[in-house]
Amino acid sequence: MSRRKVIIIGAAGRDFHNFNTRYRDDESVEVVAFTAEQIPGIEGRTYPAELAGPLYPNGIPIFAEEELPRLIAEMGADECAFSYSDISYNHVMGVAAIVQAAGASFTLLGPADTQVKSTKPVISVCAVRTGSGKSQTSRKVVETLMAKGLKVVAVRHPMPYGDLSAQKVQRFAELADLEKHDCTIEEMEEYEPHIVRGNVIYAGVDYEAILRAAEDDPDGCDVIVWDGGNNDFSFYEADLAFTVVDPHRPGHELSYYPGEVSLRMADVAIINKIDSADLAGIETVRANIAEINPNARVIEAASTVRLEDPSVVKGKRVLVVEDGPTLTHGGMKIGAGVVAAKKHGAIEFVDPRPYLVGKLKDTFEIYPEIGTILPAMGYGEEQLRDLEATINATDCDAVVIGTPIDLARIVDIKKPTTRVFYDLQEIGEPNLDGILTEFVIEHSLA
Repeated sequence: MSRRKVIIIGAAGRDFHNFNTRYRDDESVEVVAFTAEQIPGIEGRTYPAELAGPLYPNGIPIFAEEELPRLIAEMGADECAFSYSDISYNHVMGVAAIVQAAGASFTLLGPADTQVKSTKPVISVCAVRTGSGKSQTSRKVVETLMAKGLKVVAVRHPMPYGDLSAQKVQRFAELADLEKHDCTIEEMEEYEPHIVRGNVIYAGVDYEAILRAAEDDPDGCDVIVWDGGNNDFSFYEADLAFTVVDPHRPGHELSYYPGEVSLRMADVAIINKIDSADLAGIETVRANIAEINPNARVIEAASTVRLEDPSVVKGKRVLVVEDGPTLTHGGMKIGAGVVAAKKHGAIEFVDPRPYLVGKLKDTFEIYPEIGTILPAMGYGEEQLRDLEATINATDCDAVVIGTPIDLARIVDIKKPTTRVFYDLQEIGEPNLDGILTEFVIEHSLA
């Protein structure tokens, strides 16, 4: 019997996990290709044989998503599995139309096919959109559990942009591990905050192997915290699921894939940023939570921002550098850097567009709505050099670093800089401490 031919439509992350959990050992299926979108430089590579398994001795080729109609025709694909996240429903169905017009079926794989069961209690932290405040929520969850004397191991949603075989299982326990694993800026932004708080974090490509390593971490493990990326749902079965909702983008919780999935699955919904969002936006997301997940407990929270050195921006013309994905496919117009700089008296936000170098020009062409904020794009050495050159060429008095990492540690910025820090602050009850105390008691972790 001939094998059903499948193409996995991805962006270096969920796509590999879907293959590993659903297709890798299925002898009735042949995955003939991956396609890649969102992240530069992924296409043209191969998912290596040592990760693909015995059914794929030559590995699996990766192509640009724009080649999808040709690939379906030439490879005789029967089915295409959409496998990346933080995408509007219009975009998802637009891809579905391309696939079906080419003659193939269109598939969205769900939790039953893709989630892995842990031997340890699992808490998942997800969000309805990139930039909602998921990372600060994950950090607060970890801090709260550690304060209760628990050994917490975080596992981060994948960002495998380098050598896939070398990235099968990655463990980060100290800052030197970031260099050891040749991390991009995006990876550092997610891993470094965990490392400096004293907990171990894992990531990579093979998330069942990662989970087993995390469960047996040499420093001990009482609880696994899934630190989600984009607006994807958890790769692991969660015993307690948090989903962060952003009232700055009201309605997106019902119109982006798979953010709505995460919200419908949540035990606890967190309405973040109520200190800076307008009342109408807050009421919209509150009503939408009640409509689609009436049993979810709702936490209201502020995203508090503070500047390391306010004197650097007071009365100054500043360039604000923010988290790249939040500004690009996350679609945010402003971030913590802008909020903090306004609060502390910056007189002008300098437009970086006249000073863009290299690949950053391409980023602004693809995402023109970014406007006058500079995204910290750093998926490789070339982009890092372009970022450094752009910052130093920009005619400004100071640079506000709104990324979760100390950008000045890896980029030589020849101007005064100050960092922005942002934390989750719950307002009233229920709150994280109360809910996590219940979790600890329920799972006999005290």
